[in-house]
Amino acid sequence: MDRLDGAARLMIVSDLDHTMVDHHDLENLSLLRFNALWEAYYRHNSLLVFSTGRSCTLYKQLRKEKPMLTPDITIMSVGTEITYGEAMVPDDGWEQYLNQKWDRNIVTEETAKFPQLTFQAETEQRPHKVSFYVEKDKAQEVMKALSERLEERGLDVKIIYSGGVDLDILPQGAGKGQALAYLLKKFKSIGKLPDNTLVCGDSGNDAELFSIPDVYGVMVKNAQEELLQWHAENAKNNPKIIHATERCAAGIIEAIGHFSLGPNKSPRDVLDFSECKIEEFHPAHEVVKFYLFYERWRRAEVEKSAHYIQNLKGVCYSSGIMVHPSGVEQSLHESIDAMGKYYGDKQGKLFRIWVDRVRTAQIGSDAWLVKFDKWELSDGGSNCSLATVLLSSKCAVADSFSWVHVHQTWLNGSGANDQTSWIF
Repeated sequence: MDRLDGAARLMIVSDLDHTMVDHHDLENLSLLRFNALWEAYYRHNSLLVFSTGRSCTLYKQLRKEKPMLTPDITIMSVGTEITYGEAMVPDDGWEQYLNQKWDRNIVTEETAKFPQLTFQAETEQRPHKVSFYVEKDKAQEVMKALSERLEERGLDVKIIYSGGVDLDILPQGAGKGQALAYLLKKFKSIGKLPDNTLVCGDSGNDAELFSIPDVYGVMVKNAQEELLQWHAENAKNNPKIIHATERCAAGIIEAIGHFSLGPNKSPRDVLDFSECKIEEFHPAHEVVKFYLFYERWRRAEVEKSAHYIQNLKGVCYSSGIMVHPSGVEQSLHESIDAMGKYYGDKQGKLFRIWVDRVRTAQIGSDAWLVKFDKWELSDGGSNCSLATVLLSSKCAVADSFSWVHVHQTWLNGSGANDQTSWIF
């Protein structure tokens, strides 16, 4: 919560499965479009929150499978766990709050009397969440009877049904909506209430997010019947909630534009960066733009032209240095020249690049230090390097920074055997 000096310009609170992450988009294009938009225009002054029904174990598994960004805050297990930063530091105050009128042993004792319920995997059973599968035609009957029994035992619980199969039992004070309300109250108490908050979801366990006052909301195009029904019954006249015409992350981008919350054209949607006019000249955009071009060069999605090579040299100091993760040093101009022989080597193949956790600091009147994680995904798997770049705002090319120095280090040995990733 301390990453930003002041209030966030925008806080996006998004569900993951079938909202931020489209499991039917095999190339993850909508997610990569969002990634580029966020890192180029929002990371430096906004907050990204993932709110998922997944446990910590399954959340980390999804991060290994999909090109997801690192959020500032993670809400897991249907709003029963809140953690901060990459280290996922737990919010102890939230855990203590949830202990009120909650006894997990009584919940498991009473649910054992319902043969219609089947326990979900052990990883999904959490201190403040007990999760089951139940057939859709039996769900309402089970929920009603179970709620009455638990109330008779002195518990104050919440039963959430989502996805047409998942049934979660939580403390009454838990849930995605309450977790968000808790965070907003916490931000307000330190004078950092976000200027705008956008919540994003697709299923029943996301409904609470849309109930929080003064937030914008987007139900993605592929939202499930249970969420659409909730909206029709509770919020159909709320102009701050829309049903997007685009799926998943593309629907989130659509909502940013619909509500005029900030830039909504992803750098991945820009075909010619020389014609791209941006409102805010920022080094994060320079980094995103550079690596998008590099991806397109390797995939032969841009013309093999000496003009592009000269342009790249134009934004790099002639004496600038590139340090490969292996420790090998090469001039930036030599690295650009080396790109020529790799043109199109990934054409028709799996090859994507994205940057994560872009952090910028102005260290002089015209000097910027930029740190980020650079990810490459190919048929051989993914690898990540920690990159540090020194940029200068004195550049002969309009609306660009000059690259002075690039230093990369493999993350946990990632990519150590890759002989081509060293180019940039």
